[in-house]
Amino acid sequence: MTNKLSLLDRETLAFRSLVATLIICSLSGLAIFILPKHMAGNQLNILAHVVVGLSFSVLVLAYSFVHFKRTLGIRKPLLILSGILAIATLAAYLYTGFYLAINGHRETSSHIGHWHMVGSLVIIALIALHLALHRVIKYRTRTEDNRAHTYSWHSLTYGLKWAAAYLFVIFIASAAYALFDKPLAVKSISDNYATPYGDHPFRPSQAETVSGGFIHEKQIAGAAQCASCHQDIARQWYSSVHRQAASDPVYARNVSLLAAERGIAATRYCEGCHTPVALLTGELTPGGKHGGVPGTSGHAEGVTCLSCHAMADTVHLDGVASYLYRPPHPYLFGNSDSAILRGISQYLIKISADQHKRDVAAPVLREARHCATCHTQFMDKDINNWGWVKMQDEYSAWLSSPFSRQHQQTFATDNMTRCQDCHMPLVKANDPSANAEGMIRSHRFLAANTMLPLISGDTEQLELTKKFLQSNKLRVTIEKPNRQKALQTEVSLDESLRKHQETPYYHYLGETVTLKVLVNNIGVGHEFPGGTIDLNQAWVELLVRDATGKAVYSSGTLSEDGYLDQDAHIYRSIPVDRHGKQVWTHELFNMVGETYKNVIAPGGSDIAEYQFEVPSWVKGPLVVDATVKYRKLNQRYAKWALQDKYQELPVVDMARDTLVLDILHEKEVTN
Repeated sequence: MTNKLSLLDRETLAFRSLVATLIICSLSGLAIFILPKHMAGNQLNILAHVVVGLSFSVLVLAYSFVHFKRTLGIRKPLLILSGILAIATLAAYLYTGFYLAINGHRETSSHIGHWHMVGSLVIIALIALHLALHRVIKYRTRTEDNRAHTYSWHSLTYGLKWAAAYLFVIFIASAAYALFDKPLAVKSISDNYATPYGDHPFRPSQAETVSGGFIHEKQIAGAAQCASCHQDIARQWYSSVHRQAASDPVYARNVSLLAAERGIAATRYCEGCHTPVALLTGELTPGGKHGGVPGTSGHAEGVTCLSCHAMADTVHLDGVASYLYRPPHPYLFGNSDSAILRGISQYLIKISADQHKRDVAAPVLREARHCATCHTQFMDKDINNWGWVKMQDEYSAWLSSPFSRQHQQTFATDNMTRCQDCHMPLVKANDPSANAEGMIRSHRFLAANTMLPLISGDTEQLELTKKFLQSNKLRVTIEKPNRQKALQTEVSLDESLRKHQETPYYHYLGETVTLKVLVNNIGVGHEFPGGTIDLNQAWVELLVRDATGKAVYSSGTLSEDGYLDQDAHIYRSIPVDRHGKQVWTHELFNMVGETYKNVIAPGGSDIAEYQFEVPSWVKGPLVVDATVKYRKLNQRYAKWALQDKYQELPVVDMARDTLVLDILHEKEVTN
């Protein structure tokens, strides 16, 4: 007949395992706190800490059940109170541990990690107090008391042995990882890599890497891995022009033209901003593929996550990809080809994000100069075989604008509106990086490209882009005509006798009307329009109709085949080549200057003047409508660049004003 274990014997067995896991949890947690979190040994320790913590949770439940069953009849208030406090604190401690193990470290709940560390110290103190009370408060039987003290000390010894074994296993695993972990095989700068623009591997792009050489594709591509944690951000980015910077058919047409005429090395000028993956990995040399070629990771991801988030600093503010790229420090198994091992690496980032945040959240990301690296551009003799030419420069325009709070009309201040504040507004999202209000910076990068969401069928992105363009960026005002012969008398009169508070305005049939339309840039932080102003179309449409709706005068209308009125008041530039011919296909490598440029500075204004004669047949009053319109590409270029993908591009009304103009019949002169 077998002997059944007593409650105390069963409790003893459970207690030994509980003490062992508690000691291991405590020591591994202490190591996490005091040792560099990113060292391989501590990363293994973090993973093991989670596993041991889960085991500890199961053992706590088993031990608590047996312990309470055995001590149910004991009437020792202090002992009971200390036990209840220990259990309550332990429950809270286990909750924080489970939360961190499941959700990882989130910005909105960073306090949970602190409570987990504090809770561990409180738990140890309460357990020590509970055990100490056992020595002060005697049980009814000395034998049971002695046995309790004996198994407590034996369990402590047992736990320390297991803790030593734990440390030994972590040490061996760390050594094995260091031995078998192979660094990424990065392409070297050799004779096989063409350098027609000097010894620097990335010229004529201005990009730099901290190593001075190439990086591996795994050190920049792989947006899917980022999306595993940042799903809302990834969805926004996927709709963005940044993601389509290389697959954009307009870009693909131009960069392919550049490669055909000047060689693939010349595409480094464009690819530093449009496809950093191709540039920084050394792909842009004879035999390689630029980002405009489908099937490459650069083509699929364009300006991918790390393209921006791994920028350590700006090299200078002249643009053309003037950034310093620093690859993130890999977590354990981060470069593995195994999906399971990469999953472990992603989990490590989730539960131990300190190094990840240092890698992908450099201070420069919060500054406007970060955007200057690609949204500022120049061309020099290396590319156009002519000389240095300044091109788009959104950063300098912003810097001299009222939005920067650093231009010469004001004192410098931190209370500024940055590029990020307009193009990356705060939005609600369920993301680990969300702030205390659950907000993140939008990664849609809304701006003025209505073409890409149209041809990709992204209706939501298209409508949001239109809404962005119409969000009080510009203001248009039709100035009321000043009629000299209708001036009020300057003779002193009782104010109650004055019929009008301002000069009346009207016109007679057959008379010439002169109208001025004022366009103010009140909400664009740089020049309007911005970006590729040789391709974009922004103009003023003026329509004049009589009371019956019959057209009297028009300017800035589109023809049936989509071409803009040649006499329209337009905002654009006309680049020319060395022969004085217009570079209308955006072949910037042939550009030597501009023959025409009309833009509105931030906070500035522009005046368009119109004249027309009032026909004798009109029925007054005349209704004058002035609208500032925008289209991403002019019709000629759109048909050339998009080819079979061409669709009629949307025209967005950005601002509008209306004026009602009275028409009078001039009285006949009689004797």
